Amino acid sequence: MERERAGAPLQTMSDGVLLLMGPTASGKTALAVELARRFGAEIVSADSRQVYRGMAVGTAQPDGAQLARAAHHLLAFLEPEERYSAARFVREATICLDEIAARGRRAIVVGGTGFYLRALSGEMALADVAFDESLRARLREESRLHPQEVLHAWLLARDALRAAAVPVADRYRTLRALEVALSRGSAPQRALPTLAARGERVLKVALAIDRKVLAGRIRERVRAMIDGGLLAEAESLDGRDAPAADAVGYPQALAYLRGMCTRAELEEALTRATLRYAKRQMTWLRREPALCWVTSGAGALAELERSARESLGWT
Repeated sequence: MERERAGAPLQTMSDGVLLLMGPTASGKTALAVELARRFGAEIVSADSRQVYRGMAVGTAQPDGAQLARAAHHLLAFLEPEERYSAARFVREATICLDEIAARGRRAIVVGGTGFYLRALSGEMALADVAFDESLRARLREESRLHPQEVLHAWLLARDALRAAAVPVADRYRTLRALEVALSRGSAPQRALPTLAARGERVLKVALAIDRKVLAGRIRERVRAMIDGGLLAEAESLDGRDAPAADAVGYPQALAYLRGMCTRAELEEALTRATLRYAKRQMTWLRREPALCWVTSGAGALAELERSARESLGWT
């Protein structure tokens, strides 16, 4: 269920917001937890796949020890069949930020979904359209009947600019963009409560990491995921109409479960897919405006502390 509050949303003055981003396996979660402990902060997740229940291993959600050390929000609260959007994330993240500030705590928003973070900061235009379920049902049916190329061509005809930003093979983003395009002009649009619109002070930090180091971490993570429950999670998603099931790791795991590859081939396929994903994340981050870079490693925590003190006045 979407986190909505009756009436106008509460807005409480905060001590500013720290946005911590970086590629997968760069160490964001561990650093965010330590920062939260040192500054009396709570963590808001900005990950488009960690919102789903039953996918903790494959989406690398914080483990039990990390959850016990710092309060986390927007984790594992949706069923895999539900769709999530950047606009909904902005609305729900700002509700979390208000509630955190009302408790006298600070906020760290951490994740690897750059689109969500940019939308939250207010540095990109984003439509917030109140969609109706009948349109979503229609698009689900069209998706069942037609190949992906047809759906993308439909989007191109409706909104060429948006289509150019969506990969032809990306069914989830194609359907989401079609939802926006088909709703435009027929449903009410609301102003999003972005950090810029709210006048929040923001520190944006990204973790830089050596490619070889990142590749090693990803290989280790892949083995740990396979041994730690990824296969069971993938099996639970098999046959379900779940947008979340296209997250990196699950298609590869299902191929293994169906006897289409060996364990070694699964590890290699999943490592390659994750490395490609990390590369896309870094490409996005290099285009992110007003970003402070910190090198992941032994000195990262001290550098992040210093930046928070200097830019946000945290003590």
